[in-house]
Amino acid sequence: MRQRSLDLLARPRTVDPAAPPAVPVAATPQAAAPDATIDELALAAQAGDIEALGRLYDELVVPIYRYIALRVRRREDAEDITQLVFERIVGALPRYRPSGRPFQAWAYRIARNAVIDHLRRDRSHEPLDPLRDRVGDESPEAMSMLGEEIRELRDAIRDLTPDQQEALSLRFAAGLSAEEAAVIMGRRAGTVRGLTFRAIAALRRRMGDV
Repeated sequence: MRQRSLDLLARPRTVDPAAPPAVPVAATPQAAAPDATIDELALAAQAGDIEALGRLYDELVVPIYRYIALRVRRREDAEDITQLVFERIVGALPRYRPSGRPFQAWAYRIARNAVIDHLRRDRSHEPLDPLRDRVGDESPEAMSMLGEEIRELRDAIRDLTPDQQEALSLRFAAGLSAEEAAVIMGRRAGTVRGLTFRAIAALRRRMGDV
């Protein structure tokens, strides 16, 4: 999937022999600098730099996956949606225009829409199970206590408002700043900070850690 999508960007265009001579262009796009920002990588990838597209994927895949996993809860769904999101990013990349908005915000908008679509289709989604990733050397008593704590946290997160869940996911799962999360949510940074504060306070009250 990923290679097929990359090939679409690199495919040469057919030239009409009867058309007037085109202005000469470089045979290959200029490679992105080693310290290129995400916005610079996006523009290089849009110009056909396949390596830049791979680096863009590497920069975004983990935080986007974490954001999705916290929203949809089931690992299998999180993995499938993450793949779908990057297919959409690659497919829409030729039409991307910065317009003063960071590429990261544009990409998270795609992820956000994919999560919303999924939740609308599957209201009975199951929580992501962190116990699957645990090493099997814990005692049964410790695993039982951990499982209870995780269930309590899941229940507490479910009780948050959708906006609080969104703010919490973007700030802590995806690791975005309040300003970056505000662009994605279409809110002010102060509003995002308030949503995050209220979400944490609600979780503390629910978990008995006031």
